[in-house]
Amino acid sequence: MDFVAKTFVAKKMRVKMGKKLPNSISTTNACKLCRPLGACLAFRGVEGAVPFLHGSQGCATYMRRYIISHFNEPIDIASSSLGEKNAIYGGGANLKQGLRNVTAKYAPQLIGIATTCLTETIGDDVAMILNEYEREFGAEGELPAMVRVSTPSYAGTHMEGFHGAVRALVEQLATAGEAGESVNFLPGFVSAADLRYLKEVVAEFGLTATVLPDYSDTLDGPALADYPLIPAGGTPVAAIRAMGTNRATIEFGRTLGEKEGGGPLLAERFGVPLHRLGLPIGLRESDRFFASLLELAGQPVPKHHTAARGRLIDSLVDGHKYLSGKKAVVYGEEDLVVGLTSFLVEIGVQPVLCASGGKSGRLAQAIREVIGELPVAMPVVREDVDFHDIEEAAMALAPDFLLGHSKGYAMARRAGIPLIRVGFPIHDRLGGQRILHLGYQGAQQLFDLMVNTLIAKKQDDSPVGYSYM
Repeated sequence: MDFVAKTFVAKKMRVKMGKKLPNSISTTNACKLCRPLGACLAFRGVEGAVPFLHGSQGCATYMRRYIISHFNEPIDIASSSLGEKNAIYGGGANLKQGLRNVTAKYAPQLIGIATTCLTETIGDDVAMILNEYEREFGAEGELPAMVRVSTPSYAGTHMEGFHGAVRALVEQLATAGEAGESVNFLPGFVSAADLRYLKEVVAEFGLTATVLPDYSDTLDGPALADYPLIPAGGTPVAAIRAMGTNRATIEFGRTLGEKEGGGPLLAERFGVPLHRLGLPIGLRESDRFFASLLELAGQPVPKHHTAARGRLIDSLVDGHKYLSGKKAVVYGEEDLVVGLTSFLVEIGVQPVLCASGGKSGRLAQAIREVIGELPVAMPVVREDVDFHDIEEAAMALAPDFLLGHSKGYAMARRAGIPLIRVGFPIHDRLGGQRILHLGYQGAQQLFDLMVNTLIAKKQDDSPVGYSYM
């Protein structure tokens, strides 16, 4: 068979039952991380909690190293340390022994148990094993709360693991009770700086809130003379139990499904009204967030936030000439991509490609919604892609800059265009956990960073250089 015939057959093989199949099933530099890693991050945001992976030791080692390189903070992730024998006979004995060891060494208030590819493949019934564990060892003393979540890495991304862990915490801990005045706040996976900012904003509106998860201290804490086995901070377990009694839930996530995240569960099981918003990145999404707080608090927006909004608008006018008409490629977690895209179109940047390793099936619609009536062309939207796919598509679109995490650096270097680092993971710069993305203040910082990055690029490319804008 000649080359042309082989190519024709190959193309026909990629189209089956009216659906185009991918050219390859391999992944080159994935634009996503594994589900149990996301679950570990969520569990780290609970007070007195130890994340526990039911699987091989290598999984826990990899995730610790990956998380540490972004947050520059130590993190312990326990493991049931399964080996070849357990792949045949099951990992129940290892899980029980691991739970005993963690309880004795750390004295945790909660152990968050996430499964891995190995334990999901062999079919360990974690709920049954935990019931056995409580019967066998409950008489020896009070056991910590144990929350389990199914997180096979081959069936999703770290964001599904993150939201799955949050939902599991709510599902397995929250109870009904006398109605309270607090608000549930489910911000999703944002930076530690974002969490601190959100808590300050909520408090300034006179609201008390249960933020889940809250790793603003547990993954970005102060220097201490002694290393604590479990760092201070996080959402109290008692507060999670009371979430079913709170008067409302604010949850960020335009690409979350109707049954994903903790918000719909609290609404369905306890009747807690749900306010679901996009990540408040940029002017319009921040306006929506502040409008929701105003509705819940019944008091005006604090003056310094109104002033911050005014300064942001003033800076958009000042810097418009540097960004207007520029083209950008945005990649990363789906909801972050949506929020960043919303901001880009507000400031006159044309997003030409919006890409994510996630595959919710809702990314394109969410981007269409945040673009709204603005006179901006709909960008190319790609889900379930790796960086080979992103680079192939991006270079044909001739972007002026990339907006995303550190894993896109090799692509940016080859293309000779700037990479503006946001989101997770940021491994090649210091302070990724302290990047503020949200609210008027976060938009201000991102805007200044984008403008100055493009000014620096133009300055460096100039044959003579210049020192005045």
